Amino acid sequence: MTDPAPVKQITLIGVGLIGGSFVLDLKRLGLVEKVVGIDLSRENLDRALERNVIDAAYTDINAESVGGADIVIIATPVSTMSAICEAVKPFLGADTLITDVGSTKQSAVAAFQNHLTEFLPNCIAAHPIAGSDRHGALAAQFGLYQDKKLIITPHGRERSDGLERIEALWQAVGARTYRMSAAEHDAIFAAVSHMPHLLAFAFVHEMFDHPDGQTYLQFAASGFRDFTRIASSHPAIWTDICLANKNSLLALLGGLQTQLNTLRGMLETDNKDGLYQYFDEARQTRDDWQKGQ
Repeated sequence: MTDPAPVKQITLIGVGLIGGSFVLDLKRLGLVEKVVGIDLSRENLDRALERNVIDAAYTDINAESVGGADIVIIATPVSTMSAICEAVKPFLGADTLITDVGSTKQSAVAAFQNHLTEFLPNCIAAHPIAGSDRHGALAAQFGLYQDKKLIITPHGRERSDGLERIEALWQAVGARTYRMSAAEHDAIFAAVSHMPHLLAFAFVHEMFDHPDGQTYLQFAASGFRDFTRIASSHPAIWTDICLANKNSLLALLGGLQTQLNTLRGMLETDNKDGLYQYFDEARQTRDDWQKGQ
């Protein structure tokens, strides 16, 4: 891999774990000269300045915060993509690249197509597969993307040099890059990311709603902690993601209900052999997946 040329200015809209970690690594590698952060929270911007995640801070999208950018990274909740695209449009240069880091790509591509039509060749839809239940500028960290996957979902009208530049920057921070359609991306990540979050939220809610739930939680240990860790994720972010990818999730919920009915049937009939086989198949599937990581 050839090292990409340094970027003079990146404007990061939404200064948190995902975008913040990306620009931290780019700064460490000398691949960006200046990072401008835009965020609604002045306090979050102050933390980002203190930690050198960004070099200048703004609470508004305007000519000063966006006008000099070579690359604009949209790292806000997926429901804000359309509004952000409309807001940045008057300040974009003819060659400014616009990219995102959202976890639903059909909605991102649609926002680019509908609101940045004349800049569409400069728009690159991307999704880094990394993160945690932490958020905000204080969550930004070095090395978050080392050996992690980065998905680009082309819409078909990208400048090849622009797509390759964004891809090269992600590769420079350690990511392994892939390309696929936005529809394929959304179906995959509904299954392996969005649905697990729904399940974690649902089971914690089962404890919240159960009359003896607080007593149960007093005795919860590592199994409950590991299964429900992602229920600590930010509710605003996951509300947006689930609604943006609702069709894929609704299809998966139907399949999950079938699985739960199968388990219910085996428990009601004391089907020991059936339960053993069911658990063993699931164990083997997960073990095989784990070995390939």
